[in-house]
Amino acid sequence: MSALADFTALLMPHLMLAPIGLPMLTAAALLLLGEEQQRLKLRVSIASTLLGLVVATALLQWSDQSGATATMGVYLPGNWPAPFGIVLALDRLSALMLVLTSGVALCSILFASARWHRAGVNYHTLFQLQLMGLSGAFLTADLFNLFVFFEIMLAASYGLLLHGSGRARVQAGLHYIAINLAASSLFLVGASMLYGITGTLNMADLAQAIPQVSAGDRGLLHSAAAILATAFLIKAAVWPLNFWLVPAYSAATPPVGALFALMTKVGIYTLLRLWTLMFSSEAGPSSLYGSLWLIGGGMVTMAFGAIGMMGSQRLTHLAGHAAVLSSGTLLAAAGFGQNALTAGLLYYLPSSTLAVGALFLLADLIDRWRNAGSTLAPYEVDDVAPFLTAELIPAPGLNLDDDEEVLVGRVIPAAAAFLGLSYLACTLVIAGLPPLSGFVGKFAMLTALVNPLGLGSSAGTRPGLPGWTLMALMIGTGLLALLALTRTGIRHFWASHDRPTPQLRLLEGLPIAMLLGACAVLTVQADGVMRFTQATANALHAPGTYVRAVMSAAPKPGPTTATTPAPAPEAAP
Repeated sequence: MSALADFTALLMPHLMLAPIGLPMLTAAALLLLGEEQQRLKLRVSIASTLLGLVVATALLQWSDQSGATATMGVYLPGNWPAPFGIVLALDRLSALMLVLTSGVALCSILFASARWHRAGVNYHTLFQLQLMGLSGAFLTADLFNLFVFFEIMLAASYGLLLHGSGRARVQAGLHYIAINLAASSLFLVGASMLYGITGTLNMADLAQAIPQVSAGDRGLLHSAAAILATAFLIKAAVWPLNFWLVPAYSAATPPVGALFALMTKVGIYTLLRLWTLMFSSEAGPSSLYGSLWLIGGGMVTMAFGAIGMMGSQRLTHLAGHAAVLSSGTLLAAAGFGQNALTAGLLYYLPSSTLAVGALFLLADLIDRWRNAGSTLAPYEVDDVAPFLTAELIPAPGLNLDDDEEVLVGRVIPAAAAFLGLSYLACTLVIAGLPPLSGFVGKFAMLTALVNPLGLGSSAGTRPGLPGWTLMALMIGTGLLALLALTRTGIRHFWASHDRPTPQLRLLEGLPIAMLLGACAVLTVQADGVMRFTQATANALHAPGTYVRAVMSAAPKPGPTTATTPAPAPEAAP
């Protein structure tokens, strides 16, 4: 690991361009290959995504240098100083999101390689452009380029959502495009207003300018921030602006749905980044502006997501509402502005994303098993347990095989066992039950609510009404999620009958195992991961390091400046 760290340090800060440049160049190269070269395109796409994961991991390790409270990487692509030029910034939070994006993307493309990548044209090109937009959004340090990367990400997602065609995808895609165009318009309006008030779009410069805004312009500043936040809240799927998410995500092909599980987290990341920079405790009269809106909106979104899970019959709808529930939990926790609570939500964020992504992939396999291999078979909702009476007592003569032997103690096919255990793991993580990482993340957030100053230091400190409400919602929504997932699991794994053994390919099972294995790694390494997220949270809530690093980044001298000697002074006449 030390050799990798030394090599990464040697390549910094230029290595920060790789998460953006690698998928961009890959997408351009894939456009030159015809659709008849699907195998070559698949190999190139997988290799590029795997290399992107290696680069993201190296950046994550570099950002978490021992002994440093905050390690910042700043790159000036145009060699212009901030706030005049384009700036890329890397810290622990952006590195964490890059690793999460690359990991989910690798699992998605592996799953798609089994069958789904052939359902339409230019799948791999759109996939790589999506990764480019996601990575750019996590690395950029100014609002203008954030808008650019958002549009790249959204334009690619439009094509990915429609991949495979079909009436349901077209209908959901039109709604998805319309709401995101509206969100982009709000983004432009909010960013324009902020530029008119502060004269800058650089995030670090905004953090310096906002405390200096005059009292007469303070209301206009808050209005601009609210309009901008609305655009991000739409992407974060806050209620009531999330009506588009479940139909769109459930209509997409399964690997695209798994990749889209990251899309709501882009909204969460952007809100967390901008809110802690622009409205930190150092923002003067605007300090912590909008916190109650984040808390309230997140809580209502939690309730909506949990109730939606209870009302879902399709597995993909269940996964979509689970994404909404996760997003609401993160928003509500972020609004408190507490270091320990932010550390807990940063641990919970990758866990919930991995589990929701795995559930989207599982939904495809389970539905195909249910429909005897067909993806287009109608979903029946009137199945009952055929071997139980109305009193839930085994009916005589029905739970028997051809030899009149009771079906008890029979060996479960390996593929069916894998699907069942994977579904169980998703249930544990999403509902927040031990022993997996979903429980650790929720427990960390609950502990932070009860002990905001830390164990042994919070005597006399009370969570208050918002804190108690969030605690009740976290426990209650977890219970509703457990009931919904358990009910659906019974329908698919216990009450089902007369179906063949599921056909499971290695390329379909491996990505699910990787996603859930990552949740297990987060659980086993919980101490180290929590130390990382605590350091990340401390840096977020003390934005001075970020601001100083970005604003003090100096352009590199040109070759002429470095090598040309100064002219000798002329002799006096």
